[in-house]
Amino acid sequence: MKWISVGVVIGALACAAISGLAQSASSTDFDPSVRPAIHIEDVDRFYKVYDAAGGRPTADQLQHDYLDPGSDGLHEFAKLRNISGARIAETLSSHPEIYSSAKRCMLVLPRVRQRLEIALRTLGRLYPEARFPPVTIAVGRGKPVGVGGGPASGVLIGLEALCATNYLNPDVEDRFVHVIAHEYAHVQQVPALVDDDNATVLEGSLVEGAAEFTAELTSGEVAYSQFRRSTQGREKEIETAFVSDEDKTDLSKWLNNGTPEKPGDLGYWVGYRIVKSYYQHAADRRGALREILEMTDPKAFLAKSGWYPGIRLQ
Repeated sequence: MKWISVGVVIGALACAAISGLAQSASSTDFDPSVRPAIHIEDVDRFYKVYDAAGGRPTADQLQHDYLDPGSDGLHEFAKLRNISGARIAETLSSHPEIYSSAKRCMLVLPRVRQRLEIALRTLGRLYPEARFPPVTIAVGRGKPVGVGGGPASGVLIGLEALCATNYLNPDVEDRFVHVIAHEYAHVQQVPALVDDDNATVLEGSLVEGAAEFTAELTSGEVAYSQFRRSTQGREKEIETAFVSDEDKTDLSKWLNNGTPEKPGDLGYWVGYRIVKSYYQHAADRRGALREILEMTDPKAFLAKSGWYPGIRLQ
């Protein structure tokens, strides 16, 4: 995620289908005792500082009482995204509601951690080669929502940014679980493809689509579930336009164009549909998931996927 309903009966059928796919791809090679570290203690420390200062902590307090004693994940997040006491204080001054509102999301974190442990163990069963770096949920400067920091630092999530992105799943517990499952899939992917600064629309969309599909397979839902409604009945129209743009390196129509207030990144949805088509056409589902996460040639992947604009998927 760069920044990152159907009816009850349809939803139940989708969950049953995902469960069936997971069972068909399951493996006995995974150690069920594996418990990936999921850190939420930085959030508690931030709000102790915040509350003690009446919601107006200074840059110095934020730096010395929150950031400096923080977890390794928080320190990595700060380095990657230029988070400092001064930057947080600036956002607090201009958008105090982001931090006051985020307290509601803080309350769901223990349950989020429990559900993520289950989702990541599912990933290990379906993809025995999976790496399990930590997940760190912390408070930042209002953006980004999340970063796949890599095999060492793992996944880094900005509580306040994700909490404020209300066009994602309206259930904040679900939102955190599915977005983090999406970001965790990026950690498993080939770095050269994930970090390609010259990616085409197709390449970028398949990277994100693979993360969306993996999130669905492991946590039960994609991170960008809002696209189901906005794309309904327009699949062929949207995907025909995508084909015209797939080799372009100007991503602005399809990727990296969302904000906390306005949804974007329609390429995630198209990429997800291509990846799901690949999986559903595969005779070996377990092998297919490996090929999805270890993809290095997006053009060859597309050719093998069986996807075409407007395809109907199960």
